[in-house]
Amino acid sequence: MSETKSLYSDVILDHIKNARNFHALPSANLRAHGINPLCGDTFDVYARVEGGRVVEAAFQCECCGISMASASIMTETVKGRTVQEAKTLYRSFEKLLRDPLAASLHADSGQMPMLELIREFPSRVNCALLGWHTLDAALDGRTEVAISG
Repeated sequence: MSETKSLYSDVILDHIKNARNFHALPSANLRAHGINPLCGDTFDVYARVEGGRVVEAAFQCECCGISMASASIMTETVKGRTVQEAKTLYRSFEKLLRDPLAASLHADSGQMPMLELIREFPSRVNCALLGWHTLDAALDGRTEVAISG
C-alpha cells in the first residue's frame, strides 16, 4: 500500500485543505516559534489562556501537509481544556507515535486518533509533533523550540 493511500485519510486531507485556526491570534497571551531543522518546517503557535484553560489556539506555518493537519486537529482538540490537559494530550500523542507498544488515544481526544497511523511512517513523526511541541513550549512560557528525533 502506498504512503499516499494509507497516510492521507479523508479527515487528514480535509485538515490540510481546510486547516482550522490557521491564522495569527492577536489576543494570544502565549506564543512560540518552532522549527524542525531536518526538513525546515516552521511554526508559530498562539494560545490565549484564561483561568488555566486554553480559550483559543491558532497557528501559522510553512510546513508539509501532515504538520498542517496535525496542528489543525491540535487547535480544535485543546480549546476549552486546561493547560495540564493539553500538555497531557501532547505527551500521550508523542508516546503513541514514538512507542509502537503505546495504547491508542482515548475517545475524548477528538480527531487525534486519525493521526495514529503516522507512527507507521517514522520519517513523518516529527512532522506530526512539531505543532504540538511548539504549543507545549508556549504553555511553558518558552518562545522558541526545535524538535529533534
